Amino acid sequence: MKAPLVLGFGLVIAIAGGLAACGKKPQKADDSAKSAYISTYAVPVSGKVLIRGATVLTGIDTKLDDTDVLLADGKIAEIGKGLSADGATVVDGKGRWLTPGIIDIHSHLGVYASPGVWATSDGNEATSPTTPEVWAEHSIWPQDPGFAFARAGGVTSMEILPGSGNLIGGRGVIVKNVPATSYQQMLFPEAKRSLKMACGENPKRVYGEGQHRAPSTNMGNVAGYRAAFAKAAAYRLKWDAWNKDKKGAAPDRDLGLDTLADVLRGNITVQMHCYRADQMVTMLDVAKEFGFKIAAFHHAVEAYKIADVLADTQTCAAMWADWWGFKLEAWDGIRENIAIVDAAKSKAGPSCAIVHSDDPNGIQRLNQEAAKAMAAGRRAGLDITPEHAMSWLSANPAKALGILDKTGTIEKHKQADVVLWSGDPFSVYTRADLVWIDGALRYDRANPATQQDSDYMLGADVDEAAAPAGDHP
Repeated sequence: MKAPLVLGFGLVIAIAGGLAACGKKPQKADDSAKSAYISTYAVPVSGKVLIRGATVLTGIDTKLDDTDVLLADGKIAEIGKGLSADGATVVDGKGRWLTPGIIDIHSHLGVYASPGVWATSDGNEATSPTTPEVWAEHSIWPQDPGFAFARAGGVTSMEILPGSGNLIGGRGVIVKNVPATSYQQMLFPEAKRSLKMACGENPKRVYGEGQHRAPSTNMGNVAGYRAAFAKAAAYRLKWDAWNKDKKGAAPDRDLGLDTLADVLRGNITVQMHCYRADQMVTMLDVAKEFGFKIAAFHHAVEAYKIADVLADTQTCAAMWADWWGFKLEAWDGIRENIAIVDAAKSKAGPSCAIVHSDDPNGIQRLNQEAAKAMAAGRRAGLDITPEHAMSWLSANPAKALGILDKTGTIEKHKQADVVLWSGDPFSVYTRADLVWIDGALRYDRANPATQQDSDYMLGADVDEAAAPAGDHP
């Protein structure tokens, strides 16, 4: 009975997206990419849901005991005690904890899909050190079983990124973790794309051996970024001047420089794979030279060494709880990394620590990864509460992705992306019981009918598809 449910939902979304597109005014030719590659995701129609008497972690350093939360019209409608259940389906939250949906800022689901074979290895366009012209969304295979596994772990949204084989790997994209038959049906509406960049060992080692490697050193890496953005700066000036008065022929279009010019305009966020502290500081200088901002360093194994710099520049760090030592640039990792970054103080604003996966298995238990980081911080003498640690999984990734005004916290009028856990989400014994995305129930641990398999898994006589390892390439 699962196949009609998945396909029917996809068909409804596709029709809704087509009808919405019919109502749009024609776009100008120079804006064709923005009008063509749009989200067709539609918030499903769902009834009111009242979650009664739960322990609520809002994602903004607040814990609310014995509290009701009302979901209506895809939004968080009310938060309080003794809320009216009129017209609502009541869910008993007693003894259970309610949190914002987890947002994984670094995932390769769909582009390194399960099963992990050559045919599903679509994350690295390893044909040039700089490939800003490629978009990760054009590689997403929605039938990756990993999406359903992540949903069972409380993940409601994620950023899908290209791999880290190139200096500039291409555009990343934010998706809603919903069953779909096309990536357009998953695209987070009105969210910015990102640019995936990488420093260090990965882009140095991809392009073979000998004198013709490009790049082959860290200084070659930096020269490659600078050369690309110098071209983009000149390209942007040409197009901005032409768009001002539309006189004469339009400049020749370059798809890669389109992306980099939009980074310089602030329309695309920069998400940067980087391990070492010195390399992160160098990349902050590159960003300063060309006038763009790095939203987050990913992996950031040595972020604890420059926690003050990250706080001063308001740069997030998306980190693992305890991955280290699998290559030299990951050698100097410590378990207190996340907690130390989180504790940094600055007049510029609060620090921004994020727990990420970069792994099809780790994404299924990011709550446990955060729990490990909490424990390490506490052993180091840092007082980390569950209500604060929740921000590592929801509010902070939403901030780094530019969607905090829409999701990432339990506040009135935010999108109803929430998870009801069987207990304290930072306990190894806890599981996600119920997962709502935009107020629609997308996973119920007690109801197999909501645990939608992808088309790929239908009829498969296996418990779990094989999955590739993290830290691509």
